[in-house]
Amino acid sequence: MMPKRRASEGVGATQRPRHIPVLFSEVLDALAPQDGHAFIDGTFGAGGHSCGLLDAANCRVLALDRDPNVFVGAAERFAAYGDRLIMAQARFRDMEVLARHEGFAPADGILLDLGVSSMQLDTAKRGFSFQANGPLDMRMSQSGMTAADLVNGASEEQLADILFRLGEERKSRAIARAIVAARKSRPIKRTLRLAEIVAEAVGPIRDRNKHPATRTFQALRLAVNGELEELALGLAAAERLLKPGGRLAVITFHSLEDRIVKRFFASRSGTVNRPSRHMPDVPAGPAASFRLFNRKPVTPGDEEVAANPRARSAKLRVGVRTDASPHPLDMAALSVPRIADFVL
Repeated sequence: MMPKRRASEGVGATQRPRHIPVLFSEVLDALAPQDGHAFIDGTFGAGGHSCGLLDAANCRVLALDRDPNVFVGAAERFAAYGDRLIMAQARFRDMEVLARHEGFAPADGILLDLGVSSMQLDTAKRGFSFQANGPLDMRMSQSGMTAADLVNGASEEQLADILFRLGEERKSRAIARAIVAARKSRPIKRTLRLAEIVAEAVGPIRDRNKHPATRTFQALRLAVNGELEELALGLAAAERLLKPGGRLAVITFHSLEDRIVKRFFASRSGTVNRPSRHMPDVPAGPAASFRLFNRKPVTPGDEEVAANPRARSAKLRVGVRTDASPHPLDMAALSVPRIADFVL
């Protein structure tokens, strides 16, 4: 966790983000910013959602991101927001400590925009993309184990398990076998080489618009960064931080993320048991700590997908905090894979 920055610590005019973030209007509608509100943006990125909140009302935003590159020059770019915007490099597990220290507890709204950002995908040297040749890195925080470490050090069984559980890759065993065979001649250190190995192992696929290595790269990225565990920790922290009536908005981009978020809200929104249709509903377990803002996830419209194809798989789920006590976090109940079970 790096020292925090206030936007006022820079000099120069504010430069607005060049891109419009996914589901921008829908997020603002869900969080409904008002003067005096305090928000936490757990995935600051290029700052689009945070700026939207700050422009909509005289509110404050605590902006977090685990990627240190996000904050390079950020103080200058967002200087016009002054003390209304506080930025810090941090993971979801750090959210609660920072929020309480900075006076953002209880919070009126929390946003988690998950997955890999366009900035990360478009920077070849970060190693997230199978479409550009770069080092096989994939570390969001730029520290710890790299994807190359994993690809070259894990056993065939471990690799197959990672690809199947974190990438939902049906041909995980064939891919793992091909990786192990290829690395015997020389280590796999570049993204395009790995993509070629995977494509050859997978063979032709039905969806011509989808690269054969998509699921493999997703699985490695999730493993390297422990993203699903961080997601569960972030959801639990948000539950503890939000005031009654506060809103938690989460944007997911693939089924593993969305499944965890869906189960989190379902387990906390008053699931009921009905022994008989002639008897009244009986609440199951502790009192509901959230009520659902939208029964079905909000997805991008055709116009947004046409303008930004990467938005096509996005889903927005929103919950409104009640005054009930937070529920204990149960990773198993949320089906969160334990990375330690199958990673070096």
